[in-house]
Amino acid sequence: MKDYELTLRVMLERATDLFGHKEIVSELPDGTTHRYTYDEAYDRIAQLTNALDELGVDAGSRVSVMAINHYRHYELYFGPSCSGRSIHMTNHMLPDEHLVEIVNEAEDELVFVDPQFVETVENVADELETVEHYVVLDDEVPETDLEPVVAYEDLLEGQDTDYDWPDLDEEQEAGICYTSGTTGLPKGAAYSHRDLYLHTLTHGHVDVFEIGENDAVMPVVPMYHVNGWGLPYSATLSGSKLILPGPKTGAEEIAELIEREAVTITAAVTTVWLEMAEFYDEHDDVELESLDRVLIGGTSPPEWLMEKFDKEIDAPIHQGYGMTEAAPHLVNTMTTTEVADLPESERYQQQMKPGLPAPGVRIRLRDMSGEPVPHEGESTGEIQARSPWLIDEYFDRPEETEASFTDDGWFKTGDVGVIDEYGYLEVVDRLDDVIKSGGEWISSLELENELMAHDDVEEATVINMEHEKWDERPIAYVVQRNEITEDELKGHLLERFPKWWLPDRIIFIESIPKTTTGKFDKKVLRDEFESKYGTLPVDE
Repeated sequence: MKDYELTLRVMLERATDLFGHKEIVSELPDGTTHRYTYDEAYDRIAQLTNALDELGVDAGSRVSVMAINHYRHYELYFGPSCSGRSIHMTNHMLPDEHLVEIVNEAEDELVFVDPQFVETVENVADELETVEHYVVLDDEVPETDLEPVVAYEDLLEGQDTDYDWPDLDEEQEAGICYTSGTTGLPKGAAYSHRDLYLHTLTHGHVDVFEIGENDAVMPVVPMYHVNGWGLPYSATLSGSKLILPGPKTGAEEIAELIEREAVTITAAVTTVWLEMAEFYDEHDDVELESLDRVLIGGTSPPEWLMEKFDKEIDAPIHQGYGMTEAAPHLVNTMTTTEVADLPESERYQQQMKPGLPAPGVRIRLRDMSGEPVPHEGESTGEIQARSPWLIDEYFDRPEETEASFTDDGWFKTGDVGVIDEYGYLEVVDRLDDVIKSGGEWISSLELENELMAHDDVEEATVINMEHEKWDERPIAYVVQRNEITEDELKGHLLERFPKWWLPDRIIFIESIPKTTTGKFDKKVLRDEFESKYGTLPVDE
């Protein structure tokens, strides 16, 4: 029996065949709101694809996209891929040398760029070896040195709204994303049509995110960051209303969009929801009645945040654990029948963990010698994963591939975790961030979570610094919600951890630096601490 080819074209045509009337809503930088339907989006996607043909962009070629979340970016999620090309979702916030590296390595032929990022492209254009055209995602081209360049709307103007779509092999590349490069040059993860289709199916599973036609889906997470966590695809396959917030990523703006567009499910990194919780407390007129569930990734939320969204806002937080290499989803929170029978306090603690592998995903733990780690909630090991949508190699990086996969094909995530007797995974640290002090291990992540569990702490992160005697020691950086002292926070930590786990210093700062994907940037803090103090102990 012939296999049914699982391609993005099949996904898109389901949306137009069954739910062509459903809306895609975009907030634009000029303050206006753009609305159209899946049917209207399909016509423009066909026009885009005809334009790519006219430009001479061959099948198998890649196009780079540097853009925020809006309808033109959405069209680029499908046009290139459905016509046998590939989209390179490019993080415009990367350092210039990283942008040059990844665009050249991917051999991108076109760069589609939002007007506000044109200067970013101009800064590196002379070093882009394979780019032949630039397209500004707007009605007109701003003053620029880019050449040749055209406005997106001019590119589509006059093109046919029909297209003779090619029959594609589901194993053909549909897109490529690069890791954020915080520990070296970014690495490319190329996804096939099959990868993205199966990943999207999983999001609709009742034990994952249960995304369906009756949802209004709003990915606040940038669409350049691991496919917007897959949510633009998930909304399309399900026929959900899709809301793309564009530049509106502040707490007040997100709240207004949730209320105006009756958003039921939304997703962003933890820091966004920390800000939302504060905004919610300060404004009695914020209701968020439509909101049904919130997806969080990047870092685990503190317990107080989970409680607020669950009990006050009535929109439980669903954690997800994944990575660029997995497009990105691997693990998510859920409540099994066994866990449902636990006392409330224990049941809630289970919800604080990333959870169980999604259907199709396998997770295992291995110690440093490669031996299995027992699943009793205490023994730690490196998290290793397999799934139908997880890459089996890095793009054009054979050495990186060899170092990142086991002999039997499992991906070595570089994360340290424990698995309890119920099968729930808890991520306790990165291998690079575990603190080795006097021959014993300290989890920076557990310290961070406990610091952020304090009512007077807004954000906290913990870094490892070299120590003359103890090898390494923890240093904490804290953003206060209300005034609190270092001694008070250490007393709070002592309620859970032994004294030798306590940070040598707790440093209060206005804000914690973030990576381009919204995670705490520990490298910046390590460099700053080393520049100011050197190694530990610090001479007073």
